[in-house]
Amino acid sequence: MIKALIIDDEKKNTDNLAILLRKYCENIGPVSIAHTASEAREYITSHPPDLIFLDIQMPGEDGFEFLRSLSDILFEVIFVTAHDTYGIQAAKFSAIDYLLKPIIIDELTEAVRKAAKRIAQKKENTSLKNLLHYLKNNNSAEVKLALPLLHETRLIPVKNIIRAESKNVYTYFFVEKGEKIVVSKPLRFYEELLSEYGFIRTHQSHLINRSHVISLLSKDGICIVMSDNSQIPVSRQRKDEVRKILLHTP
Repeated sequence: MIKALIIDDEKKNTDNLAILLRKYCENIGPVSIAHTASEAREYITSHPPDLIFLDIQMPGEDGFEFLRSLSDILFEVIFVTAHDTYGIQAAKFSAIDYLLKPIIIDELTEAVRKAAKRIAQKKENTSLKNLLHYLKNNNSAEVKLALPLLHETRLIPVKNIIRAESKNVYTYFFVEKGEKIVVSKPLRFYEELLSEYGFIRTHQSHLINRSHVISLLSKDGICIVMSDNSQIPVSRQRKDEVRKILLHTP
């Protein structure tokens, strides 16, 4: 059985989540509660949990600050939060599960199912490790994007991603040295995450990294030649915007 710890400053939230876990998640055993980061640290030292449900927005010390304060993280984390742009962005970038308040039962059970699988496999929590790296370096060239695959989560430096291409519900990432990685998330998900790192949507099916653009071809419309020698189409609707961005024209 999974030992769970809920960390949230509001008692009604912790009580409600504890009830939902006991009712809908049969693999959850003892459920403990902490209302402050300091209380949680003390509890973790004496009663190491398998899984933590962590509120991002807490007074005094928020969820991210709490995680950064720990020397070792030997548990899985599911964030529980009201809509918070930065918090959700960070969780998505690192492929970490999060639940929005009010909690939807199906989303809760699915997040717990995936956490239980990782706990059973006893793998290093690479997603959480990447989250802490992202929080520290989110504006630098060292940021890595977590790509969830079937049996692992790959951490790819954003600067090494040449382009991404959509095919149905899958996104294909083309990385330096000829590597191709397929994930089962739509391209629009990654467009939102990568836009601040110089990525441009040129077409319904294509997202490119500006730093890997070699040239623009203007025959029969325009297309973009990338560092892997691929030629990426630019849709008629996006042509002026893309040209303006790449050529820095007013």
